[in-house]
Amino acid sequence: MSLELSTFATETKYNMVMSDDRKERYINPYTDFGFKKLFRQAEIAQYSEEERRQYEASQKEYWDYTSTMDTAYMKGEKKGIEIGLEKGRAEGRAEGRAEGIIETARKMKTDGLPCEVIAKYTGLTTNEISKL
Repeated sequence: MSLELSTFATETKYNMVMSDDRKERYINPYTDFGFKKLFRQAEIAQYSEEERRQYEASQKEYWDYTSTMDTAYMKGEKKGIEIGLEKGRAEGRAEGRAEGIIETARKMKTDGLPCEVIAKYTGLTTNEISKL
């Protein structure tokens, strides 16, 4: 295994000093897709039995943690959306009621009712009614 890696490393170094047209075809083993995983697997293959057990335990712990966090995030996001929708509905209802009151006051004013009477039934101030 280490002979294969050292041969690959030699070929990689050779490709790095080639002309520009060859560099365009060069695959960087540290950044290109698949090679990082390949090198990581080769490194893990060198572990002793105890190191491999520790590595696998740490991987399991990491996967459990990320899974838990992802689930919590999704639940939190869902809860936040629900809260936002409820607040939006409440605001919409409040705006609708306010518009309804103003429309009713406008009609009452058009019918010639005094501002004090309109204020009594709509809850608007006489100043707000006079601006309608």
